[in-house]
Amino acid sequence: MVRLLLVEDDLSIATPLLTALRREGFEVVHVTTGGEAIDAKGVDLVLLDLGLPDIDGREVCRQLRQRDDTPIIVVTARGDEIDRVVLLELGADDYVVKPFGFRELVARIRAVARRSSGQREAPVERLELGTLVIDRRAHQVLMDGELVTLTPKEYDLLDHLADDPGAVHARERIMQEVWDEHWWGSTKTLDVHIASLRRKLAPELIETVRGVGYRLVAPAG
Repeated sequence: MVRLLLVEDDLSIATPLLTALRREGFEVVHVTTGGEAIDAKGVDLVLLDLGLPDIDGREVCRQLRQRDDTPIIVVTARGDEIDRVVLLELGADDYVVKPFGFRELVARIRAVARRSSGQREAPVERLELGTLVIDRRAHQVLMDGELVTLTPKEYDLLDHLADDPGAVHARERIMQEVWDEHWWGSTKTLDVHIASLRRKLAPELIETVRGVGYRLVAPAG
């Protein structure tokens, strides 16, 4: 069982979230201030809201990361693009943007917890992410039940992003793993392939994390 620390001072958000997370099988400790978050011990993952009454969320994130390597998922407001990049640089493992869907949040929590423990799910031949299906054995992609024709590199890029949906994939890492670890060309080719995938699949499928990279957002099924 994953033990979560929920840092949220707004009870109208925290109360239903606590109930829903516990229903999913998580053990949850709830605190309402940055000071309590910094003092908390014995948790497996921190869900940290930035709008705290006592300490700036970025400072809380920094102090938590200095203390240990407990994974941190930050909750931030829409439009705080620069803050999101800064938070990742401060050591946050991921972030969610308000308003967020509960299913998306649970997927992020499980993905971050899995990565932090060094565990990887066994490779599967068929990935089903909402209305997006990747059949690895047949090397085919379906969207809303329709077969989508992709180039080999577009397929490799989509497969890479889908291997850890919801996670932020750094541009440099994508170039190393999808193209070549010794790639010396322009990374503009990555943007071209992302644009093509969005056009062929769905514009909202791949989210840009400015200054960092991209993340796959599973379409609702």
